[in-house]
Formats: sequence, C-alpha cells, structure tokens
Amino acid sequence: MKKFLLIICLLFMPLEVFAYSKEIYLGGNTLGIELDCDGILVVGFYQIDGKYNKGNPNLKIGDYITKVNNVDVNSLNDLTNEIEKYTSAKEVTITYKRNDKIYKTELPLIEEEGVFKTGLYVKDSITGIGTLTYIDPGTNIYGALGHEIIESNSKKLVEIKDGIIFRNEVISIDRSKVGEAGSKNAKYYYSDVYGSIDKNTNHGIFGTYDKGLNNLKLVEVGNPEEIILGDASLYTVLENEKIEEFKIKITKINNKADTKNITFEIIDQKLLEKTGGVIQGMSGSPIMQNNKIIGVVTHVIVDNPTSGYGLFITKMLEEGEKNMENN
Repeated sequence: MKKFLLIICLLFMPLEVFAYSKEIYLGGNTLGIELDCDGILVVGFYQIDGKYNKGNPNLKIGDYITKVNNVDVNSLNDLTNEIEKYTSAKEVTITYKRNDKIYKTELPLIEEEGVFKTGLYVKDSITGIGTLTYIDPGTNIYGALGHEIIESNSKKLVEIKDGIIFRNEVISIDRSKVGEAGSKNAKYYYSDVYGSIDKNTNHGIFGTYDKGLNNLKLVEVGNPEEIILGDASLYTVLENEKIEEFKIKITKINNKADTKNITFEIIDQKLLEKTGGVIQGMSGSPIMQNNKIIGVVTHVIVDNPTSGYGLFITKMLEEGEKNMENN
C-alpha cells in the first residue's frame, strides 16, 4: 500500500516544463515603449489653499484610480469628464486599487480662481525607450528590457492594461559618468507599431511581435552552466537604427540571484568613448558568448558605469513562455 501511494503522489506531482525554442531571433534594436496603466496612476500631489491632497490622507502615490462615483475610468479624459459632472456637489467618490486590494474614499473638489481642482497629479500611460532582446520564432513572443518598468515617483512596478512597442531611432547619446547614468535620446515613430505589450515583470516586458522577421539572425540559446568568465559581446544601437556588436568581459556569475546573474565590464573602446559605459536605453541588449545568446543587459553600476549587470537569457525565456500560456 505504501508503494502504491508513493506512485500516485509522483504521478500527480505538478511539473513546470518550459517549451521555449532552442534557437531564437537575436534582438539589439532600440524600441519605443508605451504602456497603458491599469487605471489612472496617482504620481503626486499639489497644494490647494496651502494643503496637499486637500486633507484627504487616504490616496497615496502609486494608487490606481479605477472609478468615479462607481463609473469606470480608463483614461485621463474619462477621469476629467466624470469629475466635471459633480463639481456642483464639490465631492466625488473615488474607487482605487492598492496592492491588488480595492478601496473607496471621498475626494473633495476645491474651487480656486474659478477652476475646480483635485490636488492630484495623475497619468494614464508611460512612454520610454529600451532594447529588444529576442523573438521566439515558434510563437512570435518577444522579450525586452530584462527588468521591470517602474514609475519614477512611486518607485513601483507599473501595473499595465496593455501597450505597444514601436519603431525608434537613436539621435544622440548623453554619456554616463560616475554617479550618473547617461541615456539614449531617440525619435519616436508611434504609427510604426511592432507589437503588443502584455506583461511587465522583473524579468522584462513581453508580448507578441507582429512585424516581419526578415533579415533577423537565429542564434542558439546558451544555458547558465555554459557561461564562463571572460570575453563576450553585447548588441545594441548607438546611432540611428544600426545594431552593432561591442566587446565586454564577464567578471562574475551568480546562479542563485533572481535578476543580477551576470556582472560584466565594457572593454570596447568605441562604446566607452561614445557612451561612457552602460546607459539608459541599453537595457535589453542581448549578451552573446561562444556564438550563443546567454543573457541580457539590465542595470548600470552607477558608481562605476563602465560595468553593469545582466540577467540569464533562460530566465527571460521562461517568463516569455508563461506569457504565452496566459494568453
């Protein structure tokens, strides 16, 4: 009987098996990124009659407003239109979300110089740039960034409703220096959409890539145990839309970390002269070693911007696979 029970337990033990492709399309191109928040995100407060938030202590930075007087609001226009209906009442009931819990509070509307004000700074979308890491040829699921998108005021992961990736052209570079990360500056082509954004996680953003896959390079996926200290390359764009290869040296491997698995140093003089090191917008740049994609650039080490961190590519692929299962 004991043997029989053991066999039953083994048969029904849940297994997590990932089916991502062993070869994927190599990224490296810069993307425009636009996220639509899952609600109206509170990002700050301004004073009315010398008070912040009008004496209402309930709403906090990072909350998502979802309803005004029980009517759904999905954009800043929705929010404004609903509030304007109740200016004569000088108060509205706000439904908001915090850490997946739903709350309600009364929000006074204060008239100042003939204009009714809420005292809230809010946004319904976030726009920026990053780098495409890979596209899975079997599913057209892509991964980019290698880390989450965080709202700068709340310092929290942005909860998204949906979003798009689109064409982007690098027009200039602000160099990194000790204590301050530089950045790519880009021209946005909002109408030239490459795909959707379905998921924002600490391993990157993920969605479906809808553009053609012509002229993309298939590369083999390298497992963490294959990574060695020493020479490697990263692929990124520094000018216009040209993807270039730059030399780096892997200095540390951390198999136990959730995110910062690879520590590397830039040794390519052309890249150092142009950028001063790792810069914002480079997140998502794929890392290659021995003709295999092994990781993705995620963070700059601000105190030493010639160095940075990377994530194992297998972690991104596993997250992308979860994205496919959930859609």
